[in-house]
Amino acid sequence: MKRLLLTGFEPFLSFTVNPTMKIVEELDGTTIGSYEVMSRVLSVDFAKSGAQLIRHLEELKPDAVMSLGLAGGRYKITPERIAINVKDGAADNQGHTPLDETIQQDGEPGYFSTLPIRSMVDELIKEGLPATISNTAGTYLCNNVMYEVLHYAKMNNLDMPSGFIHIPASHELAIQHGKIPSWSHADLKRGIKICIEVLGNK
Repeated sequence: MKRLLLTGFEPFLSFTVNPTMKIVEELDGTTIGSYEVMSRVLSVDFAKSGAQLIRHLEELKPDAVMSLGLAGGRYKITPERIAINVKDGAADNQGHTPLDETIQQDGEPGYFSTLPIRSMVDELIKEGLPATISNTAGTYLCNNVMYEVLHYAKMNNLDMPSGFIHIPASHELAIQHGKIPSWSHADLKRGIKICIEVLGNK
């Protein structure tokens, strides 16, 4: 049985609920397709989240890594195509607001996802769930951890599919937030399970 490291984030900014946190907690220890899921929740902290993810990688030695993030305002599940070597944006949960900072001084300008993102999108749509490939993971924590794991894989010559998937808000969060599109928690969770199954078939 292969092992998948599945990560989500704690709540952040004005989002008092983070559906990725709930999804990874509920899928922890389950078997989906050919993968045993090992879940971890990351801090919304520029100084710590990348190191946390690498520490989990070194501890668990997974065969693949799939990180999840909330994209409040998006209305489709969006696997990310690329992570760029920049952190910049709103304050994290510690109040740090980076400006034009480099993630890794010795890193490439960008790294492409090594997840089967096109097949994931095709299967999600086939199963009735709106999805599309996103060409920008932004410059916030989601891009940061995607870049960190892909950089680590390259530096250590790891043949380990890795990447990031953004999901819309849950209904629970949309009710609290007021003005963002949302999906049911059940559909968000089903969408991630479909993505894991597709990964297992590659």
